[in-house]
Amino acid sequence: SSRAISHFAYGITANMAAVFLYGSNFVPVKRVETGDGMFFQWVTCAAIWVVSMFGDLMLQSPKFCPFAMLGGVLWATGNVAVVPFVKAIGLGLGILISGSSNLLMGWASSRFGWFGIAAQNVSHPILNYCGFLNVFCLLFTSGFLLAVVAGLMYAFSIIPVLYIKSNSVHHDSMFYESSVYDLDYVHAHCCGIFIASTVYFAIYCAAMNTKPKLYSRAVLPGLLSGLMWAIGTYCWFLANNYLNSVITFPIVTVGYGLVAALWGCLVFKEIKVTIKILACM
Repeated sequence: SSRAISHFAYGITANMAAVFLYGSNFVPVKRVETGDGMFFQWVTCAAIWVVSMFGDLMLQSPKFCPFAMLGGVLWATGNVAVVPFVKAIGLGLGILISGSSNLLMGWASSRFGWFGIAAQNVSHPILNYCGFLNVFCLLFTSGFLLAVVAGLMYAFSIIPVLYIKSNSVHHDSMFYESSVYDLDYVHAHCCGIFIASTVYFAIYCAAMNTKPKLYSRAVLPGLLSGLMWAIGTYCWFLANNYLNSVITFPIVTVGYGLVAALWGCLVFKEIKVTIKILACM
């Protein structure tokens, strides 16, 4: 029907916007001195929280679900590792690896119904497992632990929202009759991000004997990065409203890694290939 086609078009458009914003949100930090990245990640998370407050007002302040904050805590935990691995192995490669581990965990949790989420069946399980093994081997031959851990935390971060939605129809669940509209949980998710990042930054300041490394030039890139990530999250959650998360999740996790790789290759020249042409007599 025309309505189904319209919903599909809206979902794909929102998903593509999320892919671009997620894949580009670390571009501002690439050529800016951020030190160990702790101050930058806190500024980014503060910007995310501010954007979510405006989003919450636009959605007329839906019911706040504290459990959704857990996803934000997990995301902020993974985000601590982002600046170090971007500086160490590059934007493109680092985001590709974190996105791959994100995809693997998201695939496993939805495929086998981990963490109380309803299991998803696939029509060709052998091909499904072959794809899993392919990405699995890539991760552990590369061995970039920080990027892998960050990707796993990102994958875990969406599970609380999926758990709430999966249990909203169960009469014996504390989440019975909870909203199934993904956007209603973005603000709670972002509150968890800001609280966790603030705690991590406070611990960092205490460990540095109240002399943390603060870089004023990192403020504006941090705000821009947080703005892009927050808008990307709203786009992704909006796409989930039109399409199933089984469709949107792989597109986002694979897509933003490819976008980051294009930034790294075409703009920052992280990947250089030298071709030598030998003349034969």
